[in-house]
Amino acid sequence: MKAYVIEQPGDADVLQLRDIPSPEPTVGEVLIRVRAFGINRIDTALRAGRMGPITEPRVPGIEAVGEVIRDPSGKLSAGQRVATAMGGLQFTRNGTYAEQVTVLSNNVIALDDTTLPWEQLAALPEIYLTVWGALDKNLAIKKGQTLLVRGGTSAVGLAAITYAKARGLKVIATTRSAGNSQRLYQVGADIVVIDDGKIAPRIREIAPGGVDAALEVVGVVTLLDTLKAVRPFGGVSVVGGLGGTPNLEQFNLRGDMPGAVRLSLFPSSLLGTSDLPLEDTPLPWLVKEIAAKRIPSINSRTFAFDEVRQAHRLIESDRALGKIVVVL
Repeated sequence: MKAYVIEQPGDADVLQLRDIPSPEPTVGEVLIRVRAFGINRIDTALRAGRMGPITEPRVPGIEAVGEVIRDPSGKLSAGQRVATAMGGLQFTRNGTYAEQVTVLSNNVIALDDTTLPWEQLAALPEIYLTVWGALDKNLAIKKGQTLLVRGGTSAVGLAAITYAKARGLKVIATTRSAGNSQRLYQVGADIVVIDDGKIAPRIREIAPGGVDAALEVVGVVTLLDTLKAVRPFGGVSVVGGLGGTPNLEQFNLRGDMPGAVRLSLFPSSLLGTSDLPLEDTPLPWLVKEIAAKRIPSINSRTFAFDEVRQAHRLIESDRALGKIVVVL
């Protein structure tokens, strides 16, 4: 089968399309024919060598949608449409930039009774499962609350806006560029704030008592300011690091941490583990809502399988304003 292989760190040109042996599923695994997959920043970080040394050929990719080829357990049928994300993909096992992939059965979600195109389905697994984990599991969002999405034009930020609106929340989204405001309104943001790094006073004008919850996509460079925008007993969940280094050089617990505001990190590596099983994932519901056009698509650009290098260059340019997918 054909797959993209990284043998040494570098720019997009180190992605090599090769013939490698087809995988065989063992107990606890499912073999999937990959029909499409999403491009994520963690893929480019792996490729660039920022996720540790590359000592042997690696197939990147942490998510995919496709059809079951074989499930040794018999739980899933051949030809059944499924989605998968995480479960060690691209780190402890070959990733999804391939015609076929074996994945942990705990990280497979059936997508029955849908005719949504593969490119639409491929935009969903990683980012929407991350949003679900951060908003529902970490922040316990509720209808009628106000959510701040710091970094709204990122793929996960756009997904958070659409998901929160579908759940009945009011959404304030930020962007550094006024030219991107319309995109945020298109996907459902109620208010857009231009982010100059210090937006807490502006958020407090909009929501005088502070927002109920905040999703921090930018990272530590804006985290302390985001915390100041949240009401007592509200919470902030960090899901991204678009702003660079994950390290705070200084943190004054009493001075920087507002009283009774919860701070948490949601790592998508929890998906499919015993701590976060996927039985109650909203992904099948999201598929139906998007197919019915009650939730807007956040797809930005679709590439062919032989255009993966171009897809990596686009996501690194920060010009996508949505999810980038590859269709086989």
